[in-house]
Amino acid sequence: MEYFDKEFCLEVWGPIACFTRPELKVERVSYDVITPSAARAIFEAIFWKPAIRWQVTKIEVLNPIKWTSIRRNEVGAVASITSMAPIFIEEKRQQKNTLMLQDVRYRIWAKLEFIPVWKRAESKNPSIDKEEGDLLHKDENPGKYNAMFERRASKGQCFNQPYLGTRECSASFHLVNPEQEELSAPINENRDLGLMLYDMDFEGNLEKPDAMFYHAIMEKGVIMVPHRDSEEVLK
Repeated sequence: MEYFDKEFCLEVWGPIACFTRPELKVERVSYDVITPSAARAIFEAIFWKPAIRWQVTKIEVLNPIKWTSIRRNEVGAVASITSMAPIFIEEKRQQKNTLMLQDVRYRIWAKLEFIPVWKRAESKNPSIDKEEGDLLHKDENPGKYNAMFERRASKGQCFNQPYLGTRECSASFHLVNPEQEELSAPINENRDLGLMLYDMDFEGNLEKPDAMFYHAIMEKGVIMVPHRDSEEVLK
C-alpha cells in the first residue's frame, strides 16, 4: 500500500527561548533561531507514537530576533545511568549567565511520516503497545494518525508542556490551517546562521547518540530544513 506524508503547520510563541549552542560549554548561548530538533520536540509533545516520526521541513521566523541576558542557578554535574551515586544540588550549584532570545514566534512546518510495521523499532511501553495492537486489528493506516494529531493540536492537548529549548521556556501553540487562515508574513531579513545543530542520531546509537549538523540559511525570514537522510545533514 502506498502512503503519503501529510504536512502540518504549528505557530508557536513564548516570552523567552534558549536553543543552546553545543560548542559553548561554560555558559549557555542560544542560536539565533529555533533548531530543527527543538521544533520536532514541540510536535512530539503534542502527539507521538512508535508508528510515526516527525520531519521538520520549514521554519518561518515571525518576530524580530531580540536578545536578553539572565543569571540563573544550574547544577554543575551530570547524572550517569551507570553510576548510582546521588548528586547533592547544594554542593554542585553554580551561577551562570545565559544569553537567551526574547519574545519569539515561529511558524513551523513538519511532515508526519508513517512508519510501516516491518520498519519499526520495538516499543517497550506496554500501554502504547496495546493501543497500537488495537489499531493494527482495525487496518492501521496513516490517516488515523493524521486525524489524531489534528484533533489534539486543535484542542491544545499535549502529552507534556512544549518548550522552546529549555523546560523553563514554555511554549504556546496553535494549529495553523493555511487554507482557512490569512498567514502573517515572516520577517524581511536574510541571515547566514552558520553550522547549526540539526538533531541527535538516536538511530545510530541510542545510548550515546552522535550530533548532526547542517548549514542553516535564513532568506526573508524562512529557513528550509533538509531531510535527515539528505547529504546536507552532516553526521
